[in-house]
Amino acid sequence: MKIDLIVGARPNYMKAAPVFRALQRYPHCTVRLVHTGQHYDEKMSQVFFRELELPPPDIYLGVGSGTHGAQTGRIMLTYESAMLENLPDVVLVAGDVNSTMACALVAVKLHCAVGHIEAGLRSRDWSMPEEINRIVTDRIADYLFTTSRDADDNLRQEGVPDAKIFLVGNTMIDSLYYYLPRVRQLDLRHKYAVRPGEYILVTLHRPSNVDDPEVLRGLCQMLVELQKRLPVILPLHPRTRKMLTEFGLDKLMTNAPGLILTEPLGYLEFLKLETEAGLVLTDSGGVQEETTVLGIPCLTMRANTERPITIWEGTNILVGSDPQKVYAQAMTILDGQRPAGKIPPLWDGHAAERIAAIVAGRR
Repeated sequence: MKIDLIVGARPNYMKAAPVFRALQRYPHCTVRLVHTGQHYDEKMSQVFFRELELPPPDIYLGVGSGTHGAQTGRIMLTYESAMLENLPDVVLVAGDVNSTMACALVAVKLHCAVGHIEAGLRSRDWSMPEEINRIVTDRIADYLFTTSRDADDNLRQEGVPDAKIFLVGNTMIDSLYYYLPRVRQLDLRHKYAVRPGEYILVTLHRPSNVDDPEVLRGLCQMLVELQKRLPVILPLHPRTRKMLTEFGLDKLMTNAPGLILTEPLGYLEFLKLETEAGLVLTDSGGVQEETTVLGIPCLTMRANTERPITIWEGTNILVGSDPQKVYAQAMTILDGQRPAGKIPPLWDGHAAERIAAIVAGRR
């Protein structure tokens, strides 16, 4: 059996790495790792391959950045050429980035089976490109591998038959558990001059938060106020760094003594900072899941989330992008009112094994 495993952007790598390892256990399966190059620089891509113990990709499409339409089109053109040279039996895609939808479309048009890892998540916000990618991919996939019961319910409500839905757990959490022993050995106290539990970790990159100058200014001013209470560590996504410069917010951020701005971090270093943070502020998807498993309070600076289980069962609170509301909720948590949470079912580190068994067993 020939299987293409697609990666393209930073969130994909942590989801794909455990699946790659799990499929190696099946002698009749040959896995071809395909990197679209949607994230292509050292800090956003190559360092993750090394840390997650992924081999160099068998195929590198090198599509680079661009508008959603241009990037999706380039991925489809280049991946179709690669598939026609050596047609796989199954194409596995993960998450909700442009690479996910583009490669799934190419595969289904060439009559290859498609498996979607992390299927069924819904924000119901059509302004998010990721929501469109999720819905299109789920509509055409043959295997819908879900992380939670609410994702199953979403798919059933959209008319997906039960025979296509497989509740397997969360491969992002597989990676967390796999690397946690190594992460715990890291000592970053001297690098950042912070103590465990006594700093705030922030991720900020979504267009809704960083592309509007007034929204970004308000969030930056909020972080400047927060750093008066505890040090704030903010790894800067390239998009965020660009907008800070474009909107003239650089000095506001760099003049705050307790605001620690860094380059994008590797997976292990970021995970270490997550495990010891007193509070996490994010607009990312995966961070909501990781903090839920780690038991770290998380404030999600978005109007909605496709991962509501992290709110129902986890430590995540949806606060939106109003800086006053974010600040007030952060202070409430720092004053001792931490959200209680539990780990969702099947987030046990074995999701990839379940996926591999289903895919390998289709022969």
